[in-house]
Amino acid sequence: MSLTLTVDGPRWRAHLERVADDHPGLVPVAKGNGYGFGLARLARKAQWLVDRGHDVPALAVGTYEELPDVATRWHGDLLVLTPWRPWVALPDPAIGKRLIHTVSRLDDLKALLHADPTARIVLERMTSMRRHGMAARELWEAGELLRKHPGARVEGLALHLPLAAGGHYGEVTQLITDAVGADLPALSTVWVSHLTDAELARLGTEYADFTIRPRIGTALWLGDRDALTVSATVLDVHEIARGEHYGYRGRSAPKDGHLLVVSGGTAHGIGLEAPTGDHSLKARAATIARGGLDAAGLVRSPYSIDGKQRLFAEPPHMQASMLFLPGGAHVPAVGDEIEVRVRYTATAFDRVVLTD
Repeated sequence: MSLTLTVDGPRWRAHLERVADDHPGLVPVAKGNGYGFGLARLARKAQWLVDRGHDVPALAVGTYEELPDVATRWHGDLLVLTPWRPWVALPDPAIGKRLIHTVSRLDDLKALLHADPTARIVLERMTSMRRHGMAARELWEAGELLRKHPGARVEGLALHLPLAAGGHYGEVTQLITDAVGADLPALSTVWVSHLTDAELARLGTEYADFTIRPRIGTALWLGDRDALTVSATVLDVHEIARGEHYGYRGRSAPKDGHLLVVSGGTAHGIGLEAPTGDHSLKARAATIARGGLDAAGLVRSPYSIDGKQRLFAEPPHMQASMLFLPGGAHVPAVGDEIEVRVRYTATAFDRVVLTD
């Protein structure tokens, strides 16, 4: 009676190994809700890749608060992607020796070196994404400061690029050239995200003196969607006639049919929508269409029955949703499982089942 993610274990593991084989120096990213799997499970799988002989030198997490969820299940280095700030308490020394801080501001670099003169540091360079990072001039000043703190370890340069695939290679080479010109101590590694495989291969060839570490999350954990199935349990079924009232808001049925109560609600992320970033005409037309459905009290749900997405009878509840099934449609029984399409990074599953 839950919202369940079922994973085809052999297929998923084979995909993980293919990605690791194709990306030497892979840095798996485990952050947020763990891409639907949970942080602990991703940490174990990253360690499994190492145990299988793959070149996985570090695991990246999103925030310092996520470290306890992964540190006991992953035995290697830990990179925190969110830049360190002076109000962030340094973690337990047992983790601290494995920890690599991302630093994106000169003031923070000074504060971190004061708090821990032996800190391991990745310097983040500002990219066209313009989220965090130092300008070229600041890299020069960072280099001067680090030469006064020989106990600190510069673990490399971090580049966080926009999601759009391709077209970033020229920007990356310019940023690396700037960093080399800044004469940063012991700069030999570039941590980079969102480059195509072709761009990564070219980077490895043209910068053979550097170690390239691709940070990969979605393409690693969710890259083979056919290995993943999401299902919900039918909790109740009620026949309803046109005009009968139902639900929290006392809506009336538009026609004869059935109400289905199914597992999954707002607490799971069902019915919650984040901006997609798709500005195409098709995407805007879909938004207008959804608005029309909402105005009529009919909103397409992510639940499918007989291959067809069904309508919400009303906005999802916290842990369950009500669907309207028109007359003539196949009516599942209580206890049956139905398919759900979700955004994995925004969904909290009740269960994750890995098949053998």
